[in-house]
Amino acid sequence: MYGTSERLLRLLSLLQARREWPGPDLAGRLGVDVRTIRRDVERLRQLGYPVHATPGVAGGYRLGSGAALPPLLLDDDEAVAVAVGLRTAANGTVSGIEETSVRALAKLEQVLPARLRHRVRAMDSAMVRIPGGAPTIDAELLTVVAAACRDNERLRFTYGTHAGAVAERDVEPLRLVHTGWRWYLVAWDLGRNDWRTFRLDRIDGLPTPSFRFTPREPPAEDLAAYVSSRIATAPYPHIVTLRVSAPAEVLSARVSPTTAVIEPIDDESCRMRTGAKTFDYIPFYLAQWEFDFVVEDAPPELTGRLAQIAERFARAASGRGGDG
Repeated sequence: MYGTSERLLRLLSLLQARREWPGPDLAGRLGVDVRTIRRDVERLRQLGYPVHATPGVAGGYRLGSGAALPPLLLDDDEAVAVAVGLRTAANGTVSGIEETSVRALAKLEQVLPARLRHRVRAMDSAMVRIPGGAPTIDAELLTVVAAACRDNERLRFTYGTHAGAVAERDVEPLRLVHTGWRWYLVAWDLGRNDWRTFRLDRIDGLPTPSFRFTPREPPAEDLAAYVSSRIATAPYPHIVTLRVSAPAEVLSARVSPTTAVIEPIDDESCRMRTGAKTFDYIPFYLAQWEFDFVVEDAPPELTGRLAQIAERFARAASGRGGDG
């Protein structure tokens, strides 16, 4: 049997763990009757927790959002995940939240049990971060775009293209997609009358939200795959399609989604589409693999280049060097 204070904390933890709880289920978990649950819920409300009740046989209790953020109860794994996430955010690709992340991390680590502090520090010491990688994104920019996606509000912003052109764009934002390297916005471009992907680091200043719109049918069910297909091939003049003798999941672990689009064929092979600015890059990129592959579709210049390089490597392996 729990004491009153311990029972309140346990009740709060249960309400945070699931969207809605029937009263009898909470009573059974805490070893009390339904009347005690009602009294404990009222105590939580007096402490500032917005607990909503739904009457009736199918009713229950749900923890809602209030005017202020109440204290959260985290289990061990959740606390470690939050701590590691805050440490990463302090050195991440979103600028402007580093100091805030450090303050939040200091508060969390102050109350972490010793066993959890040890886990967090062990994970942090095992991670090596390379500075100066992906472009950083202003936190306010990310917040404005995310809010427009949530509220279905049009955005107007100044955008610099891959070719260096700058223009005003009016869009209906759909979703933000993070590739692990850059942030992208998927939106309906009103000027082009089509779906487009926009790199957030190429947006100049803060977008201006305007009136609401009715959401359109998304361009794809899997927006991550959609963005991958757009950024892996669209900016490049030369497109290559390969059939690779490796499972799709194995190749996906080796190839960034910003570099190529990978589709499974069967359990032992997959198809990859990628692009490049010049033909010289692709052969040497493919030479790093241990997988066999067949060129399904490529410009004749590339297949000729592959044949030249294959002959050169064959001569080198046979010891003939440049004699052939």
